[in-house]
Amino acid sequence: MPNDAIAADPRYARRPPTRGMTLSWRDPTVRNIVWQVLILGAVAFVVWWLVSNTMRNLEVRRIATGFGFLGREAGLPIGEAMVEYSPADTYARALLVGVLNTLRVAVIGAVLATILGTIVGIARLSRNWLVSRLAAVYVEVLRDLPLLLQLLFWYGLMQALPGPRQSLNPFGNVFLSNRGIKFPWIVWEPAHTAALLAFVAGIAATWALARLFRARQFATGQRTPIWPYALGLIAGLPIAVWLLMGAPWTVDVPALRGFNFSGGGTVSPEFAALLLGLVLYTAAFIAEIVRAGIQAIHNGQWEAAGALGLSRGDQLRLIILPQALRVIVPPMTSQYLNITKNSSLAVAIGYQDIVSIANTTINQTGQAIEGIAIIMMVYLTISLSISAFMNWYNARIALKER
Repeated sequence: MPNDAIAADPRYARRPPTRGMTLSWRDPTVRNIVWQVLILGAVAFVVWWLVSNTMRNLEVRRIATGFGFLGREAGLPIGEAMVEYSPADTYARALLVGVLNTLRVAVIGAVLATILGTIVGIARLSRNWLVSRLAAVYVEVLRDLPLLLQLLFWYGLMQALPGPRQSLNPFGNVFLSNRGIKFPWIVWEPAHTAALLAFVAGIAATWALARLFRARQFATGQRTPIWPYALGLIAGLPIAVWLLMGAPWTVDVPALRGFNFSGGGTVSPEFAALLLGLVLYTAAFIAEIVRAGIQAIHNGQWEAAGALGLSRGDQLRLIILPQALRVIVPPMTSQYLNITKNSSLAVAIGYQDIVSIANTTINQTGQAIEGIAIIMMVYLTISLSISAFMNWYNARIALKER
């Protein structure tokens, strides 16, 4: 029946009759409400019983509760920290160092695992038999070995390196020893911090300009190239800030002093082993996600791109991968969550992340419930933040119906 006839017929303009609720167990609405109330009441009762029982046991054993211990002096040595720290600082400061150490390995690991996993996933689809077989062996072997075993292997390998006096020098002023990896590093000054902030601001400004130019192109059909503005904002602005603040550039080269190196940058054996294990392990799973995403795209897309004269690499970069992202992003979120949570295994090889520092805090203060609660809140906050960002990105690249 035509739409105009449906609109003219008064029978179609009536609202469907609504069924009222009756106070009878046969009414599904009543049953649903009763069951929900009973379940919520049972959950509330269990929570109340656990909390009251815990508080009573703590009172009987005269164990203090609360987070007042966070303001006490920690006396806890921490080998590597991203912020200034000494054993005279508070437990709150020590836990902050642990959170930053966890974030450092999670962020760097996620970036490196994504790059490596994408390369391996594409290699699995290579027309070269040797490349595809090597990628398949990598994926199958790394996924089937427990992560903890891999971490212990890499840490043992780092400890098996020679001492500083017999350290390996593969290139330049980079030294490998059982004390870690030493490499040249610039002496950080306020000018470098200002240049870094200008770099971040340049990226944000470039993104805003790109959106503005894209909207203008949709409205007028005129395309404005973004690369000159991007070059000036991302490269020119930080360099200009650095030059205006005196352009400091002093490279601190590591040198052997006695039984160890001094100067330069350092990557500890614990951090190197943890990062290497997490990246190699997670990249094997990401490789399969990337391979599945590419294979989900119809072969007609490859054929159409080839008919336009695009090379195999351009077909993949410009046509296939942008479409495959809609399949890749949702399961990729789980891998980013996994690499963050798996970083808690760092305690097995001595890397002082939030779990390691919180465990030491619990042993020193006896505040087990508060310590476990802090660990749970840290991982919950990080996981929810990752999920929120990935959901936002997934919605942004989703197909929009016109």
